[in-house]
Amino acid sequence: MPKRAKSKSEMTPFRLLLWTALIVFIVAFAGVTQPLDQSLRTGRNRFHVHPASGDIVLVPIDDRALHEVGGFPWPRRVHAQLIDELTAAGAKQIFFDVAFETKSRPTDDRMLADAIKRSGKVTLAVRGLWGPNPLTQQMPEPQPMFARNARLASIGVVYNFQNAVWQLEYGTTLRGQRLPSFAAAIVGAPVAQGEFTPDYSIDPGTIPTLDVANVLAGRINPRAVAGKTVVIGTNSELLGDQYYIPGVGKMGGVYVQVLGAETLKSGTPVDLGWLPAFLIACAVTAASTLQKRSIARNGLCAAAVVTLFVAPGFLDTRLIFVDVVPGLLVTTIVWGILAGRALRKRGLVNAVSNLPNLNALRTNRHGRDQALIAARILNYEEAAAALPSDEEQQFVEQIVARLRVGAKERVIYQGDDGIFAWFEDARAPFGNHLEALHSVFRNPARVNGQPLDLSIAFGVEVGSSRSLSNRLASALVAAEEAARDGLKWKYHDPDTLHDASWKLSMLSQLDAAIDKGEVWVAYQPKLDLKTRRIIGAEALARWTHPDKGPIAASEFVSAAEQSDRIAKLTDFVLEKAVAAASAINKRGTHFEVAVNLSARLLTDKGFVLRVSALLARNGLAPGRLTLELTETAALSGAGEGLDMIAKLRELGVNISIDDYGTGLSTLDYLKKVPANEIKIDQSFVKGMVENRSDRVMVQSTIGLAHSLGRQVVAEGVEHRETLELLTEMECDIAQGYVVGRPMSLESLAKRIGASRKRGVA
Repeated sequence: MPKRAKSKSEMTPFRLLLWTALIVFIVAFAGVTQPLDQSLRTGRNRFHVHPASGDIVLVPIDDRALHEVGGFPWPRRVHAQLIDELTAAGAKQIFFDVAFETKSRPTDDRMLADAIKRSGKVTLAVRGLWGPNPLTQQMPEPQPMFARNARLASIGVVYNFQNAVWQLEYGTTLRGQRLPSFAAAIVGAPVAQGEFTPDYSIDPGTIPTLDVANVLAGRINPRAVAGKTVVIGTNSELLGDQYYIPGVGKMGGVYVQVLGAETLKSGTPVDLGWLPAFLIACAVTAASTLQKRSIARNGLCAAAVVTLFVAPGFLDTRLIFVDVVPGLLVTTIVWGILAGRALRKRGLVNAVSNLPNLNALRTNRHGRDQALIAARILNYEEAAAALPSDEEQQFVEQIVARLRVGAKERVIYQGDDGIFAWFEDARAPFGNHLEALHSVFRNPARVNGQPLDLSIAFGVEVGSSRSLSNRLASALVAAEEAARDGLKWKYHDPDTLHDASWKLSMLSQLDAAIDKGEVWVAYQPKLDLKTRRIIGAEALARWTHPDKGPIAASEFVSAAEQSDRIAKLTDFVLEKAVAAASAINKRGTHFEVAVNLSARLLTDKGFVLRVSALLARNGLAPGRLTLELTETAALSGAGEGLDMIAKLRELGVNISIDDYGTGLSTLDYLKKVPANEIKIDQSFVKGMVENRSDRVMVQSTIGLAHSLGRQVVAEGVEHRETLELLTEMECDIAQGYVVGRPMSLESLAKRIGASRKRGVA
């Protein structure tokens, strides 16, 4: 096989570093990496959260205050009373993060002006410049009658796309004079130029607060105020002025000012920016490129990455802030590219195409559970020999592009002599796909205008306990046999051949198993989340084979559906479930049973009559039976299926939409199907505690269902925490392992009896 000459375009390690550093420098200079650094800093803050000093007390104008005092803005006499009470309690300073820029009732304004004068400790807010990109503009000030006897400080902030404030000013200029920011004025910091970074590792929940109503009523513990700075400001979404506190969430702008003051109280923050870490990373990465041994190079790069992750956390605690993402990008990009080159040198990458080779395939642990497909280009050597060495890569690229038709992300492994291989889901229908691929190769490949005919054969090894090397050999043997026999592809799977008789006869054995009593019904209990009582169960088919033991329900139920032989199994489960529900209800216990209904049965004209007769024969009220619709794709339009559902609802039977959140479970679908219950798919329920998206999906589904007058069942509830969260969301019913696993009718009856005894007791 022709070997590829060393690529002329492959940069030396040092040139690679220079180009990478230049690109990252431009990206960082443009501010693109800043949000990533802010996210890292937020994450680091969680490791050194600490309380506020307690010297700054907050009087929040929050929802509770609005309820107790009244709608905002309050009469100025209320603010005057706050000043008098706080001054009398011994407050050192009183700061108002409230705008007094306009006039109100003259009497109230005079009361506020007099209170400010009597106190002599009041600082009022000048809004200053604010917004994502502040421009020079007029800065609204308090009315002169208020400002005459008060100090002024700026509350202007610059926020980003998240509405987060990452920099606060030390001060601003008003009418040619320097004015301190609120944060600087609170701690008496010098009115300096520039900005500083607030320390958001301070827990805002530890800032002492006073209730407005208590202050107005004079119910203040003197020790809570005496000698301390008191800040009054809004903290209600109704009033606006809300910002995102990194790592915490939305809070009033007054919290930004107080956290800034707490930061300055601890020391003078130093923001080094991104350049120092960037230069250090470049220097260490440059040193790593000079190392001939990969162990030394990897050690240097790993040390740089770890340092860039760890060191900023140590510096943050000392109010020294540094951005590290540009440095991390330089090191990881160069390190990754050099590691990729080293990987090729270790023999896991084909030298011609840069594809993973067969050695890489043999090391793929995940491939042990998948089918293995081998493709053999029968005339590869002849075609490659006719090409210059620098054009062989183009030839391979055309082959790989054809092999990826219908699966762009497929990982192709290349061996010598025209061998290609990949892994596939063992349950996938290989035949149609391989025949389509074979057709694609009928057209010749073209390299620089030269046509090259391709002859290909495929071999499939669908899975066994043997090593990947042996499986690959089997797949290649199958490809050779296919080529020899004039076939497009061929199987080689000893395990499948050994088990073929069972799979071919499974459906006929299932029918006989129902008659012999090998198939039975298990019941998984359902819990009413309001009463915490078992109010029903889902009936599930189980098959215990005399020789093979338990057969997976997913295997025989899906096979019965695909072969249109689901009717007998469904009738059997229905009969057992209805009889069981009738027996339990006759004991005086309200009990409902749910049975899965295949969409294939919705065209069975006799089904409604059979259900009606079954309910009448067992004396079970139709409302105690729920039919859960499966295969919702079959109900995408109107027709016989929807007509039968309507008849079942007229009969009084409940209809549940199973696996809601997948497939065609849309609002339009809910409008078409006259169901009275929605069952949320377990894939969302299982992840709702950890995954915000799943939690939102569950919450919105519950709200939607309730707005449509339908109850909600959550399946797959496996943990107590999930159960409590569903209760908070006002979900109706829960089903899953935390409630109970599928069990026999006898076990279920005992469970219900025990539950009733506890309820009576």
